[in-house]
Amino acid sequence: MASSVPVPRTPPEDGGGVTRWYERELGWAVTEGPPPQLVTGVRFDVLELPAPAGVALLGRIGSGAGPVALVGRGALQRMQLLVAAGCADELPGLLEWLQWGGIALDLTAIGAGGRIIAPVPPGRPDPCSRGAAVWLRPPEPRHEVEPALPSVSPLCGRGAGSRGNGAPDLVRLVDAAATECHRARLFRAKAAGNQTLAFS
Repeated sequence: MASSVPVPRTPPEDGGGVTRWYERELGWAVTEGPPPQLVTGVRFDVLELPAPAGVALLGRIGSGAGPVALVGRGALQRMQLLVAAGCADELPGLLEWLQWGGIALDLTAIGAGGRIIAPVPPGRPDPCSRGAAVWLRPPEPRHEVEPALPSVSPLCGRGAGSRGNGAPDLVRLVDAAATECHRARLFRAKAAGNQTLAFS
């Protein structure tokens, strides 16, 4: 009886292919999936907020943000903005300093030891058709992404909108994000109140 030789299996695109793209093109640490995940706290941290607030935020700041991803579906969809590594630790203090402390904003940060789902690289179809994570503003391959990420600026408070190297200022970004998160929360509360009145 002839023995059959197993045919080598090609790794799924949402595994090895995505992992290789991030490691080769950007030099970012990736964990194998499925789905592959980007390691935060090494080359970048992530500021995360509800998608509706994120859309309004991008409308306010224009190009004043680094790479931006969208993850999830429907009401649970979140926007993720890449910021400089170490900025996640600054978020609670910044919110207090900006007088947003104690207000439920649904604005979080992911830093050292964290992970985010790796968005499908630009120009590639989603192999699983899940749309789990996509880039709205992708990072540029073979370019240093980190210098252009929002970070704490020594010039904040002096009317500067960006750091000397052209990167946007984290303080202004967090303040704008908190404002849009608060507006979205008030809008949801108002809509829920109107719905209750309609059924009473």
